[in-house]
Amino acid sequence: MKTPVNVAVTGAAGQISYSLLFRLVSGEVFGKDQPINLRLLEVTPVLHRLKGVVMELNDCAYHLLQEVVSTDDALVAFDKVDYAFLVGAKPRGPGMKRNDLLECNAAIFSAQGKALNAVASRNVKVLITGNPANTNALITQRNAPDLDPKCFSAMSMLDHNRGIGLLAEKCDARAEDVRNMIVWGNHSETQYPDLTHATVKGKSAESLVSAEWVTNEFVPTVQHRGATVIEARGGVSSAASAANAAVCQMRSWTIGTEKSDWSDWISMAVISDGSYGIEKGLFYSFPVKVSPLGEVSIVKDLAASEFSGHCMKETESELQKERDAIAHLL
Repeated sequence: MKTPVNVAVTGAAGQISYSLLFRLVSGEVFGKDQPINLRLLEVTPVLHRLKGVVMELNDCAYHLLQEVVSTDDALVAFDKVDYAFLVGAKPRGPGMKRNDLLECNAAIFSAQGKALNAVASRNVKVLITGNPANTNALITQRNAPDLDPKCFSAMSMLDHNRGIGLLAEKCDARAEDVRNMIVWGNHSETQYPDLTHATVKGKSAESLVSAEWVTNEFVPTVQHRGATVIEARGGVSSAASAANAAVCQMRSWTIGTEKSDWSDWISMAVISDGSYGIEKGLFYSFPVKVSPLGEVSIVKDLAASEFSGHCMKETESELQKERDAIAHLL
């Protein structure tokens, strides 16, 4: 049997984690022969709820699940961890301004960054899901100076998958028929879902849909999909699809894009190296390829239309403003 990998999940009693945990220990992410030790982090007041989740994990009798540790201490949760899903974040409450939300989450993610820096594996892969994900990734990374910035990413696979699903539906195709979808920028309503390079059954997506549909329906629908789902579900967020996206992104990051369900590239928010004129140091969603060893590289030199360029800069501007709002906490 292989040596178990240590996998940490924060916000482990929440709805996204409830959809995520059982898929992790089923072998869907790291392989059907890879044993797992789970490290579950929660805030003290809801540890009793987490106990119930652990009961259910044990009741499933997964053969890959070797050990479960429940804790409210980040140093315990991240000790020698190989993979970390940072799901837990403070939600935006009534009357709360965006800068207030950023500051609240800065305190959470700066502490978690420090803990990862102190005790995690030096090759840890950290996927930030808790919103605002891109800026939370920046906060976490900046507070873990001894770890390579490439150890961190923010999730944009949810938006990537949403775009694929919407395009496939429009073209009366299957999700597997869609290739080369891109999501640029922030995981927010300024994100830019880009069909310029997408294909459906080998045909250019732009040849199958109208420019008006792309501008007036496709882009805004993907941008606002999260809020639309919440409204349709009576105030409940898109937990299952978010958990699925976390599975997709970490699996691709672990085994490489050639072996995953995306043969060309995926969308992934990584630290910018200046590609496409995006400011270095921001966590920005790019099209990326991942080697079988888990090395991420931004796809270079893709052509961008004037419309695409405008949208890419607009979402960069939002990320700059978010960073500046919490600069004193970095």
